[in-house]
Amino acid sequence: MTDTSDAELIEAGRKIFAGDWQFIWASPSIETLPPMKGVEVAFAGRSNVGKSSLINALTGRSTLARTSHTPGRTQELIFFEGPEKAGFRLVDMPGYGYASAPKTKVASWTALIHKFLQGRATLARVYVLIDGRHGIKDVDQDVLKTLDKSAVSYQVVLTKADQVKAGELAARMDETRAALAKHPAAYPEIVVTSSEKGEGIETLRALIATME
Repeated sequence: MTDTSDAELIEAGRKIFAGDWQFIWASPSIETLPPMKGVEVAFAGRSNVGKSSLINALTGRSTLARTSHTPGRTQELIFFEGPEKAGFRLVDMPGYGYASAPKTKVASWTALIHKFLQGRATLARVYVLIDGRHGIKDVDQDVLKTLDKSAVSYQVVLTKADQVKAGELAARMDETRAALAKHPAAYPEIVVTSSEKGEGIETLRALIATME
């Protein structure tokens, strides 16, 4: 892209998220999903990876998505909708890989995640959030494999970049790229973010704007 198109996308992303975003729906099961509408962008990741914080940073609203220091608290698909003219929805997915929850509950959340990824026609992209301090884990690989089998475009976002030293972050990025090379369906570019510092938020908004 040229610098001009980059600037245009950044401005388009800013406009999408400058409007009023609201919580509209919570689905504990596939049967209770809202009617399909507009463009949906979902955020998946291990428990406590920072999904809610990232959604709050994107929308500029500190309390839109509920954040918690207790992993596994989000147990439903949470839908947020932007201005009608923008036509976008964000989906906060249940955190996966929380070992301390009852096994039956973990299995239920996992099934919900996988069914949603494979059967939602309006789902334009999934951002798979990976903790920048720890990198891709086995439980992340399971979700990447599900995405490989589905027709959904997906991209990895490294979170909590402000909590990682520059050298370690560069190594984590290299490790992530190497892991993604085994997943041909993955979008090759990695987005590095810090919800706390605002790093990468403008870039992520611009990428979402390309899905209009």
